[in-house]
Amino acid sequence: MATTTISDGDRAHMRAALALAKRGLGNVWPNPAVGCVIVAEGRVVGRGWTQPGGRPHAETEALAMAGALARGGTAYVTLEPCSHHGKTPPCAEALVAAGIRRVVVAIQDPDPRVAGRGIALLQAAGLSVVTGVMAEEAAELNAGFLSKVTRGRPLVTVKLATTLDGRIATHGGESRWITGAAARQAGHLLRAETDAIMVGSGTVLADDPELTCRLPGLSERSPVRIVVDGRLRLPLTSKLVSTANDVATWVLTQEGAEQDRREAYEESGVDVVELPANDQGLDLNRAMQVLAESGITRVLVEGGAHLTATLLRQGLVDRLVWFRAARVMGGDGLPAAVSFGVDHLSQMPGFECVDVRRIGADLVENYRKI
Repeated sequence: MATTTISDGDRAHMRAALALAKRGLGNVWPNPAVGCVIVAEGRVVGRGWTQPGGRPHAETEALAMAGALARGGTAYVTLEPCSHHGKTPPCAEALVAAGIRRVVVAIQDPDPRVAGRGIALLQAAGLSVVTGVMAEEAAELNAGFLSKVTRGRPLVTVKLATTLDGRIATHGGESRWITGAAARQAGHLLRAETDAIMVGSGTVLADDPELTCRLPGLSERSPVRIVVDGRLRLPLTSKLVSTANDVATWVLTQEGAEQDRREAYEESGVDVVELPANDQGLDLNRAMQVLAESGITRVLVEGGAHLTATLLRQGLVDRLVWFRAARVMGGDGLPAAVSFGVDHLSQMPGFECVDVRRIGADLVENYRKI
């Protein structure tokens, strides 16, 4: 079995590996975002993180940097090294071949192709293995990948920008801008760290958004844009359609979509995905399964009130990122979520607050489903 001796140095190096892994978020799906640090004779000789598209893997990058200095060293890896032959050789074998003598792993990989086999391969080769170092932090960082593997759907985060009383727009639809510039920049960083961004067709009709990451230097990190559009209302002249050849754009609609309309979208570069419907509209449970099957691990939902309510009603919201401006609009304003059938307090979805920060003049609150 893996040993459990953990030092302060182990935690420090794993913390660095987690920081490296975070660089891959939103850019490596369908693979997990992994970081690796190699230490030999008391100094860091190699660092790596999963590269765009999911390969090369973090261990490969770190070993390439370390070269011969890796021999006899310790590798800190945020996720169990892979043990199966895919498009690249197994990372566990690469660590053995490089002469690594000790491997510190944050969490085990639940992928059935790995699931302990990587650790077993390392131990069979005589390497010392330590597990569970900063496991909670590693699991949170790769919550999307873990969700895809264990639940068959991506991690779903709803991002809201509201007044103190939860209003997203005036009764006339004016919403730009409730929160300040710093909060909007933070929102764009969220986009850069997610695989896909999702909105309802009503949001597109109202705002004609671009749904891209517009932070300097991160324009290439724009996520897949997904529109939930059961009746194919998305205008062919919208920014999303007109730029679909530049930024991946998917439309989720009901089965039996109008063929001419579908072909017009596809000719513009939009991928149209037909899904079954239920009495609540498009089957979003099935939609999330399809996204996972396509490799998506993390979905950021940015509107609108109907889509948010449907996701909450169906129990599909895992995280809330709530940007709150210090303003009050009152009952005339549009709510963050429309009614979704809560008759008793026990029916409300529950969340726990895990972080509150001030960003400019606004607050951002992070919540996790309980």
